[in-house]
Amino acid sequence: MARLGYRRVSTVDQHLENQQLKDVDKMFEDKLSGKDANRPGLHKLIEYAREGDTVVVNSIDRLARSTVDLISIVQMLTDRGATVVFERENLRFSSSDSDPSAKLMLTVFAAIGTFERELMKQRQRAGIEKAKLEGKYTGRVRQADWEGIQAAARDGMPKVEIVKKFGVSRSMVYKILNAANT
Repeated sequence: MARLGYRRVSTVDQHLENQQLKDVDKMFEDKLSGKDANRPGLHKLIEYAREGDTVVVNSIDRLARSTVDLISIVQMLTDRGATVVFERENLRFSSSDSDPSAKLMLTVFAAIGTFERELMKQRQRAGIEKAKLEGKYTGRVRQADWEGIQAAARDGMPKVEIVKKFGVSRSMVYKILNAANT
């Protein structure tokens, strides 16, 4: 009977240490989006969990970002005989204890999390559209046409003209041409 911890952050720049889990025997971690189905730490946790183990997670949104995924993951763990505990929400799930109120709260919290995520994406799209209309959003930096730049230089086009034609900086032109010569 082990206490297993699971921590997740969305990007490699974020810190797992912000999710303190106490008295954990083994920790499983991911630095991936909660919507990503291929989370190695989560898969290892599910495979490792045994009957009598307790899986501790800081909060519901750290385990999954969609209602369907969350319910599925909790079901997989409880089917293996493990108990799942969400510290922040103070919810506990096990195969032996089928508390209908806890299941309702899990579904409600998961639905709210999904709703928040959809609102965030909607606001992001609206912000990008507004920035585009104002000419402030140019999108992703496009890749330089290395072959075109090298061909233009071989044909004798002056570097100043290459910069204008391909819309790149002079230093980028030199970088591309120097790379071609090595």
